[in-house]
Amino acid sequence: MTARTASPSAPLPDRQSFPFVTWLRTRLLARWYDRHLQRLDLAEIDDHLLRDLGLTPEEVRRECAKSFWQT
Repeated sequence: MTARTASPSAPLPDRQSFPFVTWLRTRLLARWYDRHLQRLDLAEIDDHLLRDLGLTPEEVRRECAKSFWQT
C-alpha cells in the first residue's frame, strides 16, 4: 500500500460554488454594507430630527456602536 501525497506544485482543482451559496454570500454582504451605511446616516441626524423620530441620542449612540453584523 502506498501513501499518496500531494505535490506542492500541483494546481488546486477548480471549485464551483453552488449558485445558492454565491447568492447567499452576495446577499449577506449587501445587507451588512447597507446596515453599516444606515448607521452612518443615523449618526449624522441632529437632535431635532431625532425627537421627531422618537429616538434619544443615547439610543442612537447604542445603535451606532454595534458591529455591522449585529441587528
